[in-house]
Amino acid sequence: MRTSGVLMSLTSLPSPYGVGSMGKAAREFADFLAAAGQTWWQILPIGPTSYGDSPYQSFSTFAGNPYLIDLDDLAGEGLLKSHEYKSLNWGDDPHRVDYGLLHENRFPVLRKAVRRLHLALPEDYGAFLSANESWLGDYALFMALKEANHGRPWQEWEEPLRCREEKAMEKARVKYARDLRFWEGVQYLFFHQWEGLKRYANDRGIRFIGDLPIYVSADSADVWARPEQFQLDGELRPVEVAGVPPDGFTADGQLWGNPLFDWERMAQDGYAWWIERIRRQKGFYDVLRIDHFRGFDEYFAVPYGETTARNGYWKKGPGIALFRAVEARLGKQNIIAEDLGYLNDSVRQMLSDSGFPGMKVLQFAFDSRGGESDYLPHKYVPNCVCYVGTHDNDTAVGWLESISPEDRQFAVDYLKLTVGEGGAWGLMRSALATVADTVILTAQDLLGLGSEARMNEPSTLGKNWQWRAGEGVFTPELAHKLRRETALYYRLPR
Repeated sequence: MRTSGVLMSLTSLPSPYGVGSMGKAAREFADFLAAAGQTWWQILPIGPTSYGDSPYQSFSTFAGNPYLIDLDDLAGEGLLKSHEYKSLNWGDDPHRVDYGLLHENRFPVLRKAVRRLHLALPEDYGAFLSANESWLGDYALFMALKEANHGRPWQEWEEPLRCREEKAMEKARVKYARDLRFWEGVQYLFFHQWEGLKRYANDRGIRFIGDLPIYVSADSADVWARPEQFQLDGELRPVEVAGVPPDGFTADGQLWGNPLFDWERMAQDGYAWWIERIRRQKGFYDVLRIDHFRGFDEYFAVPYGETTARNGYWKKGPGIALFRAVEARLGKQNIIAEDLGYLNDSVRQMLSDSGFPGMKVLQFAFDSRGGESDYLPHKYVPNCVCYVGTHDNDTAVGWLESISPEDRQFAVDYLKLTVGEGGAWGLMRSALATVADTVILTAQDLLGLGSEARMNEPSTLGKNWQWRAGEGVFTPELAHKLRRETALYYRLPR
């Protein structure tokens, strides 16, 4: 079935409190998507962000981001009083997230809400703790200890806690009991609101595509609590770290720095950690997009301590065996494979064996210097997901303005683009017209925004993950226009 949807980070929704959240604006965006005839709302990872603010570097692969908890909804449930958060300074620019200010102001407010939550615990609170006991206790203690250590990474904590010695852990659980209850309460509030938003969207025919980074952050509860799952030495330091090799865009490659999985160890217990990870993500979303899919076939390993990815090399991953194990335990999964970049025959075979749809990005198609790109629409097969650009790309308008005149003319001639509408709608129509079963457009392109609205520019710091939409920009007129285009290319829900 031909469908379409929109990529819109929850953090990018309008809000008077510094960042988008799971409240009224999210419900209104679900209403907009339904009115526009869309099927999908794709979001970025929803884990708690760490330094650098990237949703792909999280303190936990299982937890939810406290920044996304809606404060007005908490007030509506009697957990906050309006003056406790409406009087605070949440930033001067409604189109950018100020993460430093957000970190400073958000947690004191949430502590007030959690204190009231514990005065009259909901009936399902105990069930929530039980259902999440495999990760929640470790995460809560990790965050409490991180706070007690002034935010330092766990690798810099005193040895008994860094190495999780039993007596030190027992003592810490007693000493920081109040903080543990806080972090557990925050997670309850997050998932209570997430379940409400997902139910609201699903009731209107909108389904969520979530995003799962292949790797986890070195400074995370995941690595601290389960070090045996990762390639660490006797001092709990990574032996090698993740990245991608140099290419035409980055001469030094990309040094991500994430610890690598110990795939041989994981295979011994049937990939139990990964199965639990995907099982939990399956509970969040209707479809899961797995980032850097080729890393399961081969992964790029960079010796720990290197300052670039130049000296890395490829190593063999688990391949299709991982996904066979997941299917055996959890059943057939609705997964999108992010298979962008250089693909060899073994990656293509793994994708074919999995049956998962891969991704196509129009912005990658028009290199006038190269040969026939696999991203040109005439090369597509139905079992794929087409994008004009992803969160890592420039907006359609920005891309058309930044590429070479030769590449731009190639795109104009191939796609029959017109000068009007800044080119964004022409590119979106071209995506909708492809044979791809699913097309995902970006909110920025629907609004015709330029490079100032770009979400992320890989290998750069200080300006990413900040873009936010203005209040009232997703109008009935825009919904009507998108619905008309969606209908024209036979992608309306049936």
